[in-house]
Amino acid sequence: MRSTPHILVINGTKVRRPVFILGAPHSGAELLARAVKRSPGFHLTTGRPGVLRVTYAFARQPSIATERGKGAARVLRDAYAEAWQVSARACAQCPDECRRMAGLPPRPPGAPGRPVPDGDLPEPCVDAQGLARFADASPDLIYSADVLLDAFPDAQLVQVIRDGRDVVADMLDDERCLAWFKPGLANLDTVFPNPFLGVEDHTDRNRWPRAATAVKCALRWRGSVRLSARLRQQVPEEQLLTVRYEELVARPRDVAARLARHLDAQIPRSSLSGLVRAGDADDGGVGSWRERLTPRQAAQVAKVAATELRRLGYRTGPDG
Repeated sequence: MRSTPHILVINGTKVRRPVFILGAPHSGAELLARAVKRSPGFHLTTGRPGVLRVTYAFARQPSIATERGKGAARVLRDAYAEAWQVSARACAQCPDECRRMAGLPPRPPGAPGRPVPDGDLPEPCVDAQGLARFADASPDLIYSADVLLDAFPDAQLVQVIRDGRDVVADMLDDERCLAWFKPGLANLDTVFPNPFLGVEDHTDRNRWPRAATAVKCALRWRGSVRLSARLRQQVPEEQLLTVRYEELVARPRDVAARLARHLDAQIPRSSLSGLVRAGDADDGGVGSWRERLTPRQAAQVAKVAATELRRLGYRTGPDG
């Protein structure tokens, strides 16, 4: 049973039906986030330090959230109470990715964690006077979905599903994703099963030390889509919208219209058009894994994730 709704007020606006965008790494969630961020009345954040500290703690050690119960929801709600503040000082904490989503230049250069001089503070990306809704699309929120719903029982979730082979191809080119596999960060010795790494049984655990990087990426994708499937079963339809990356690329205006209906918001129909070109390997296009993965890597991903790929409707035969 979800917790009693808590009244949270940000810059004079009550937080009602906050939106959280979820997905595996490189699933395309950032594309939907950009559309929401540029929509009237929305304040969407991503990667705020306070939120990341909390969500990665829950993701990498789920027992923290389960043992704390309502306390975990309170901690997460407090993190968003700070992250959603609209001011030059607060917006100085935004990563460059967040500002790019708004079409703004990067924040002023400076040492991480050090105060930015008042004269160099960036302008907020949204007008506090026009705020109606709040949203977040920080990485790896999928692992905190239960806590998000405890913290915000009226939250609206949007999750993005993408072909795991394309996801793995992107992950292999992303040093930040690969950093989680380093011995100092891979916490299998203390957390098992490990949803964050996608290691769910002793077969996965035994293969991990010798596993190729493509296998580890595939395990992370597989674990994420399994969480997405469970979420689909547990959350009412009116609170959860699932979007296929491939549909987003092929029919962006249709997806924008569906997103607008789900959120009961004004999402410009053109907001997703032209962000990705179908089939363009350099632009994250659909099926680009065929050019980007070696035959051995493609076989490794298929061995790990064939069941999930088929369940989601992706072809896994010799021709992919």
